[in-house]
Amino acid sequence: MENRATNLVAHCINYRRLCLLCFLSLYLIVTAEATEYVVSPAPNDEFGVSVAGEEVTQVRDFTVYWQFLLWLAAMQILSIIDVLLHLAKLIFVVLGFKIKGQANEPGSSSQSKVYDYIKTRPGTYISDIVNKLNLNRGAVKYHIKNLKAQNKIEAYKDGGKVRYFENNFSYDNEEKIIISALQNVTSKKIVLEIRNGQCTTNIALAQEIGVSRATISWYIKNLKDIGIVQETKKGRNIIYRVNPSYENFIEKYK
Repeated sequence: MENRATNLVAHCINYRRLCLLCFLSLYLIVTAEATEYVVSPAPNDEFGVSVAGEEVTQVRDFTVYWQFLLWLAAMQILSIIDVLLHLAKLIFVVLGFKIKGQANEPGSSSQSKVYDYIKTRPGTYISDIVNKLNLNRGAVKYHIKNLKAQNKIEAYKDGGKVRYFENNFSYDNEEKIIISALQNVTSKKIVLEIRNGQCTTNIALAQEIGVSRATISWYIKNLKDIGIVQETKKGRNIIYRVNPSYENFIEKYK
């Protein structure tokens, strides 16, 4: 994108120079044709006196040279302004901003809905937005791309899923981990059961939640990998507990 902006400025400058060169060439040709004359020595040095009895008429001395200078100066000023405007656009491109009227942008109403949904439901993902807002998947991806370019939202990778948060710097990494984990129904049940202290083993969790022990093991492994659940051995049993650093976030987002 930066190369395109640079090339655009260069082409604009070359175009201005070409237009100015054409104008000068045309001006010289027209001036030469309109003012063609032959210069010969005058036999009489007295101003306004007939040489051979011909009628003498005083011609108004008029030149377009100053008009040409004025026009040339105006062209230079316009060229400088044009270059400065394109330079400003180039700076915006380099910094990652876009100059556009969002209010008149097609689909801006849908984009606002997507943005509001992400604000009210942090950690959401594209499929959820598509289903809840009844929008086309391609349109949702387009709006998310624009919102990311405007630094209004940020993406967070949760395993193989990409979740989105409002980019207001209010969510730290631990918060994003908890929010993402609790949006999965089974993960949320496991975390809350362990936190309550009623079910802290694989067998107890499987019986309480109503899933197989293999399913519990799979979810527990994921929760351990992201640091929410910790385990300790007590005899032949493995006891699970919630990482204390996540307690407040679990209470906030449960």
